[in-house]
Amino acid sequence: MLFFVGCSSDDDTDTVRLAEVTRSIFYAPQYVAISEGFFEEEGIKVDLTTTWGGDNTMTTLLAGGADIALVGAETSIYVYAQEANDPAINFAALTQQDGTFLVSREKISNFDWEMLKGSTFLGQRIGGMPQMVGEHVLRKHGIDPHRDLNLIQNIDFGNIPSAFASGTGDYVQLFEPTATQFELDGIGHIVASFGIESGTVPYTGFMAKESFIKNNRDVIERFTRALYKAQQWVESSSNEEIARSIQPFFSDTDIEIIENVVHNYKSQGSYATTPRIKEEAWENLQQIMDQAGELPMKVEYEKLVNTKFADKVME
Repeated sequence: MLFFVGCSSDDDTDTVRLAEVTRSIFYAPQYVAISEGFFEEEGIKVDLTTTWGGDNTMTTLLAGGADIALVGAETSIYVYAQEANDPAINFAALTQQDGTFLVSREKISNFDWEMLKGSTFLGQRIGGMPQMVGEHVLRKHGIDPHRDLNLIQNIDFGNIPSAFASGTGDYVQLFEPTATQFELDGIGHIVASFGIESGTVPYTGFMAKESFIKNNRDVIERFTRALYKAQQWVESSSNEEIARSIQPFFSDTDIEIIENVVHNYKSQGSYATTPRIKEEAWENLQQIMDQAGELPMKVEYEKLVNTKFADKVME
């Protein structure tokens, strides 16, 4: 099967079909690259589709429904372990930390992870990166997630916030902007960041099939350069400027909440400042997966990570 980038009516512009795993302020640099015209400067028109979930996103990419996917790096390992003939290759980083926060039902002045022992903890679904990171952080603090607390993991991702809001659990692991919204509504209180606790990982990044990269090196390079411009812009811009830039992608969210969420992610270093995926982050990812019993096989960094494009644009 041949893969290609379609040309728009402008002969100097390539249309890239981009599938994102979900719509999230966590991915702010991607939306900045679109709204601030950085992709356009590189002769790229992005056809963005939200595919909702890692499995759906990877299926879309492998089936040729997208040229590039924004999804967790762990999905590329799952595909490679199935002996795929045309594996998905990670070529640029977008986020470099887990994006979830620990939210307590009660306000806690001096939080300590020991407080979770004996509590009811509403975690993320089994097999996903948030769940793996959550359990990794609990173990890091001497908590056995399956013995030292009542761990609930049988609620669908989309229903976790409403379950907590309706009274289930003493603590919950949440993404933004829900965590911030819960604070504003008095439903819960952010007491810790799983991103800070778990360290650097290639949490969400851009990948493409090996064959697509081979046949479209120039497009991948220009795509990566546009991303790097956006990463630099985010790094040097205020939270308010970033919020205004990405607001069109979150029309149902108040600008103040967007700004708050951007502050939370930017201040703790969640956004990757360069597209280069670091080897130590890749190893940390596999360690977290292995600890959770979800690593199908150990995969060498060079097998599924291509840093040539990132290194070139960073020159």
